[in-house]
Amino acid sequence: MQFLDFSLNLILGLLLGTVGGLFGIGGGLIAIPALGILFGLDQQMAQGTALVMVVPNVLLAVWRYNQRNRIDLRYALALGITSFLFAVIGAKWAVSQDPRLMRQAFVVFLFLLAAYNLLRIYYRPQAGSTELRYPWPWLAPLGAVAGLAGGLLGVGGAVVATPVLTSVFGTTQVMAQGLSLALAIPSTSVTLVSYAWHEQVNWAMGIPLAIGGLLSISWGVKIAYGLPERRLKLLFCGFLVVCAVGLAFKV
Repeated sequence: MQFLDFSLNLILGLLLGTVGGLFGIGGGLIAIPALGILFGLDQQMAQGTALVMVVPNVLLAVWRYNQRNRIDLRYALALGITSFLFAVIGAKWAVSQDPRLMRQAFVVFLFLLAAYNLLRIYYRPQAGSTELRYPWPWLAPLGAVAGLAGGLLGVGGAVVATPVLTSVFGTTQVMAQGLSLALAIPSTSVTLVSYAWHEQVNWAMGIPLAIGGLLSISWGVKIAYGLPERRLKLLFCGFLVVCAVGLAFKV
């Protein structure tokens, strides 16, 4: 039975890793609802377990994105340092909250994020650029907000940073996803430590998820670079809605 459980979690990790690479989110955003719906984990345990997969997936995805489109170190540091500091605050707050309330907040977050991304597709169709619209130090406040959200919701902050980078800073979708993943490295790492410290991680489930994700995340990155930008954004919106609806039935 243990071998069967390991194999099923490995397969799930393969699927989640592909999606994480495709959308530049490390797989956590879909892993959290999957763990809650399929395995009945409460919200904090689902978030902590998902982070076991997210941390190595994010590291590999950043390397893959950087190979194709070099990530500016100044941008990554401006996002990453403040993200790290505020992720500590968010994670400490998250582990002390009621699991049902946390799940409700996560569902609302997914719906709002999907609606925001959908509005940008149809009402702001301007082309993205590889140059920032504003000076790079302005990335630091974005890192703070994304880190706080990542620590609280266990999603690494990439889902918050990506739409802001494309709309406010005017980057391309692919560049935004690469930078968002770089931002997520420090915040997901410290958030995982915090959740583990409070015994909100199922390591037996998380480790095979992580292995599967590492084996497949490069496929997702490759697919992302081969898709038209508008289609990639539409897929991301649809993905968020599916996750939110599925998790809402478990609230």
